[in-house]
This record gives sequence, structure tokens and C-alpha cells, in this order.
Amino acid sequence: MGSINFNNALGIHDNALQVRAKRAEVLANNLANADTPGFKARDFNFKAMLEGEKSKRSLEMATTSAGHQRGRVSSNEDLLYRNPSQPSIDGNTVDTQIEQSIFTRNSMNYNSSFEFLSGKFKGLKGAIRGE
Repeated sequence: MGSINFNNALGIHDNALQVRAKRAEVLANNLANADTPGFKARDFNFKAMLEGEKSKRSLEMATTSAGHQRGRVSSNEDLLYRNPSQPSIDGNTVDTQIEQSIFTRNSMNYNSSFEFLSGKFKGLKGAIRGE
């Protein structure tokens, strides 16, 4: 029987939470710039980014201290431009209703991932206590 560690216990869900948080930032930036002339709405492909994270799971970063945390630096290379359904005359491609809808769905998914991880941690705490 293998040892219990966070990678075995949490799987990809901790990375999914981080990706959803990053996406919320991008979507909030789109909404904040809805009236900025020439602003181009950005987003990224969540599925492709998560698949990339899953493929990296086998190549863990070497650490020299137990206090080091593994992570990934996200860059603007992951961001794509959204294709507008009806661009405005001033060149802004933010459709507020679509952005709000996507932001709301992302928030719900974030909360679901958070609740899932919270349940996992409660289960791990119970196992440690022998409950």
C-alpha cells in the first residue's frame, strides 16, 4: 500500500482551483474594460490548460527544502482573444452579458472545486485522527 500524500489524495483538483482563480481574474479584467475603446476580450481554454497540468504531473519540480511549494508560472501565452459575436464601433470586443455569464459559470465551478477539496481535507483530517 502506497503512502498518502497530497498528490495522491487531491489529484488534479488543486491545480483546477488555481486555474479557475486565474480565469476569474482574466474575466474580471474583461468586464472592467467593457467601455474601453479598442480593448480586446481575452480568455483561455480551461480544458487545454488543465490537460497541460495533468501531463506535467509526472515531471515534478525538484525541491531542496520541505517548505518549497510546487507551482506553475502562467504567462500571457495561455491567453487567447475572444471572437466577438457583435464587435462595437470603437473596436471593443467585450460583450458584457456573455462575460458575466462565463464569469458566473466559472465562479460556480470554482466553488464546486473548493467544496470538493474541503471535503477531501476533512476526510484526511479524520483519517489522521483515526475517526
